[in-house]
Amino acid sequence: MAFKQFGSKRDFAPREMVKGDWKCSECGTPITELPFQPAPDRPIYCRECWQKKRRERFSR
Repeated sequence: MAFKQFGSKRDFAPREMVKGDWKCSECGTPITELPFQPAPDRPIYCRECWQKKRRERFSR
């Protein structure tokens, strides 16, 4: 039996981007595209703030 190799970029189709008019919950930067439909009750972050929050989360 053959197993699919993970990590190969060709296995994934490009994500559909959702267009909209949002602001980053942290810094207020305008956001016009997201790779998901945001939930109205959850914060969204620009790329820079998301990376900063991610680093803080994993540095514990």
